[in-house]
Amino acid sequence: MGALIELRQAGVRFGRVQALSGVDLVVHRGERVALIGGNGSGKSTLLRLLHGLLRPDQGQRTVAPAARQAMVFQRPHMLRLSVLTQVALGPWLAGTGWAEAQQRATVALAKVSLQAESGRLASKLSGGQQQRVALARAWALAPDVLLLDEPTASLDPHAKREVEGLVQDFAAHGMTLVFASHHLGQVKRLATRVVYLERGRVLADLPVHDFFHGPLPEAVDFFVKGELS
Repeated sequence: MGALIELRQAGVRFGRVQALSGVDLVVHRGERVALIGGNGSGKSTLLRLLHGLLRPDQGQRTVAPAARQAMVFQRPHMLRLSVLTQVALGPWLAGTGWAEAQQRATVALAKVSLQAESGRLASKLSGGQQQRVALARAWALAPDVLLLDEPTASLDPHAKREVEGLVQDFAAHGMTLVFASHHLGQVKRLATRVVYLERGRVLADLPVHDFFHGPLPEAVDFFVKGELS
């Protein structure tokens, strides 16, 4: 499996706060990597660093040539545009002709079962529908790796199942995933590998089976058992 993104001794500082420190992480093609840890552990910062929205203050970040990336945020921003235009905008900005971008957007909306909503303002949709629009926007860019920050955190149970099912479908068709989650059940269902963060450091990086069934560092074991928030 080829490496898509690589961090070597990467660190990120916000003023006096060391948000990430000494992170070594390689994301290989075809993996589904779950980032877990308590609030403030560095999951969102790590996702932004992997995506290139942040630059490392220490160490380095390397991305495979021509690797395409997309990111879906916990609360995706919806522009005051129709759902179809919202999804077509990304491919168009990336250099695709407008007619082809609209066609790609139509296919993407069918993928997330929102073609009937294509003419509506995206900002008027429910939270679950907006998250599906965000997934369609990402899918329309045909990324090699999709990064997701707590993609189901604010959704009701039905919407969570819908979004999780879409993410599983993307992975089944070869898309590499890196996602942050607080839900260990979701991690078991979606991930092939688990990375545990605490205070900006990686304390465990294991295949999903080994993470949930093998020995773990004490702090990680406490978290898995629900004794550490």
